Amino acid sequence: MTRTTLASLQIDGRSDDELQDWLRDNRRTDGLPVILPSRERVEEMMFAASLAGLDHDLILGRIAPQMGEATIEKVAINAVMAGCVPDYLPVVVAGVKAVCDERLDMSAVQATTHALTPLLIVSGPIARTLGISGSYGALGYGHAANLTIGRAIRLCLINLGGGWPGFTDMTLLGHPGKLSYCLAEHEESPYPPLHQTFGFDAEQNALTAVNVLGPHTLTCVLDDDDPDQHSRLLELVARTITSPGNNNAVAGRGTVVVCLNLEHAKALHAAGYTRGDIQRELYERATNPYELATLNGAIPLADEAPVDAHGNRRALESPEAVLVLVAGGPGAYSCVMMSWGYGAHGNVPVSKEIVTTDVCDVALPADVTD
Repeated sequence: MTRTTLASLQIDGRSDDELQDWLRDNRRTDGLPVILPSRERVEEMMFAASLAGLDHDLILGRIAPQMGEATIEKVAINAVMAGCVPDYLPVVVAGVKAVCDERLDMSAVQATTHALTPLLIVSGPIARTLGISGSYGALGYGHAANLTIGRAIRLCLINLGGGWPGFTDMTLLGHPGKLSYCLAEHEESPYPPLHQTFGFDAEQNALTAVNVLGPHTLTCVLDDDDPDQHSRLLELVARTITSPGNNNAVAGRGTVVVCLNLEHAKALHAAGYTRGDIQRELYERATNPYELATLNGAIPLADEAPVDAHGNRRALESPEAVLVLVAGGPGAYSCVMMSWGYGAHGNVPVSKEIVTTDVCDVALPADVTD
């Protein structure tokens, strides 16, 4: 007899295959085979949490729409099923804290017909330590940390949040990122770590979650003999953002992730563009004439979309609505990930610290010596 566990529910089966079938048939997986969460595997996973001072019954939050309690034990079970090793658990915990944060509006995101899903961006020294890739194919196959961490969050959204296609999750088509959508910043990024822009220190580790669609690739071949190459690149990014068929271009609301490949990022940095400069440039450039911005028909909030001095519809509420990320190998392709713009908080990013230890520094009295 083979046995596995799902928190208080213990499941027995005559074989691993029978348990896999039970998990799949009862919508406890993402449709793919999982690592069976035996008690031994779960306890090994939870040991990583104990190092950070986290008890197994600690509730990290509740995951919408069913508002299931995300305890450390339940998160560990889903991390095991996803194929995570224990060292990945602190990142998964930070991701769960993010999706439990009301600012991500996961009740609306889990139920919308749009193809949204949380993109998880890991920044800080831990990305290198754990092998979380921000380079070639970071959102594709071959990167165990990226794939299993992202998958663990999806399994939590299923098993604790109750998300399921056609029942609670009404996305019309979805995209592969709904299985796993996790990457790191490129190690050689010319810009300060992303988490510093959200108030963390450079030496800290953090995870930023933002609900977006799949990557929309744009092509820009740079030429150092072309004095306008930087303007061309920024204009191409802005035109991608303002594609009339996307929600952001219509409603002018929601965070847009601009993922610059290393070559594009270094070129802009060498030309003197800071991350803030890129945000401001794209805010100013990402506009559409009224007739283009209303091709979609009547869409809520469209009448409230911001306009520029010429009466053109802005695709962005503010420069801060652009999240500039550097990832991917060098070359001619960068990408844009559009969002939704709806929900009570309008698709803002949420960042959480990745805590790996409960060790802290204690100030000793001056007369205490070794």
